[in-house]
Amino acid sequence: MKIIIHGGFFSESDQSHEVKIAKQESLKNIAKKAFDFLQTHSAFDTAAFAVSLLEDDELYNAGIGSQIQSDGIIRMSAAIMDGETQKMSGVINIQDVKNPVFVAKALMKEDDRVLGGNGAKEYATTHGFENFSTEIPKRRKEYEKKLHNGGKGTVGCVAFDKNGNLAVATSTGGKGFEIPGRISDSATVAGNYANSFCAVSCTGVGEDIVSNATATKIVTRVTDGMSLQEAFDKTFDELKAIDGFAGAIAIDYNGNLYHKDSYPTMVFASFDGENLETFH
Repeated sequence: MKIIIHGGFFSESDQSHEVKIAKQESLKNIAKKAFDFLQTHSAFDTAAFAVSLLEDDELYNAGIGSQIQSDGIIRMSAAIMDGETQKMSGVINIQDVKNPVFVAKALMKEDDRVLGGNGAKEYATTHGFENFSTEIPKRRKEYEKKLHNGGKGTVGCVAFDKNGNLAVATSTGGKGFEIPGRISDSATVAGNYANSFCAVSCTGVGEDIVSNATATKIVTRVTDGMSLQEAFDKTFDELKAIDGFAGAIAIDYNGNLYHKDSYPTMVFASFDGENLETFH
């Protein structure tokens, strides 16, 4: 049983020493809580649980603390994928819910598993998700002064359970000040993908990740026999060739963990019950 999570890039927010320490401690605590949850739950349930904890922490650009778009509105996206069933569900540009990842998870039982905009919000309301503003004063101040900070923040979790099943969940508050209607990679197979061989969650510039099909390429290459490192190296070489910017976390079917990023540092943590690793 293993957990790896990410919280986007360190440059996504104030780069003070205090923020760095806060993110390290937050990621450590969430990784440990998610691992404890994994003891009695599936990888699928755990991935959603871990991402919900990240969405609830305003240090990250997902859920509470999400970026504000150019028209002054917060729109969030999230997805979850079960490696065992190879089914994915997600929400795109959903407004006024606390945990988009839980709405994405609820959609897994539907025939129509990816919803966007008003349809996603109507589904959430119908299924008991309360109206909730995820705006915090810091994001409003950034918006009003047009001091957006690069917009490369997303959160994600890959989980590997006691039955050897893999799952992944990813959530984002967008890049900030984008054109309304812009779709990120987080609720697509480019940024969030899993099968029985590998699961990957990405963060970075969504357009680059989509152009490179980053998560799908890594998973496919592991499925075809490459090691995680080989799959990452080849995929990131292709990303570099288009001047792309991304980071990714993964676990394979043998329980191997891997992470890689473009400059600057992606914030992450992993835990297997004994070994706790985080960014430096």
